[in-house]
Amino acid sequence: MHVDHVGVATDDASGLADLYTELFDAPLVHEETFDGLRVVFLELDGEGYFELLEPVEEGTTIGRYLENRGGGIHHVALATDDIAAALETAREAGVDLIDEKPRPGAWGHDVAFLHPKSTGGALVEFVEH
Repeated sequence: MHVDHVGVATDDASGLADLYTELFDAPLVHEETFDGLRVVFLELDGEGYFELLEPVEEGTTIGRYLENRGGGIHHVALATDDIAAALETAREAGVDLIDEKPRPGAWGHDVAFLHPKSTGGALVEFVEH
């Protein structure tokens, strides 16, 4: 596995994308609206992405996150070639899963999240391309 992306919750994906492009020379490579969110991916020299998450509908998980905690790092995503095996490994290690099975994510990838109470407080996402 390797780090695929870092998800950042924000109420202004355009403004943050402009800043990150300038600071990190990270061009915008993908944008979509998905599950009530505007999702913007900025590429980091072919080595991963920043995923900017901006709620565009009421009641989203990211909207609640912003209300409770403000903007910032929301999750770390690890790329895997076999998400089912990664989930089984986590399950066998006693990790609580948010997603028992993979579900559709941005860019059409399969994703699954591990519960932060089992991972040292970090929300970890598996992503299979």
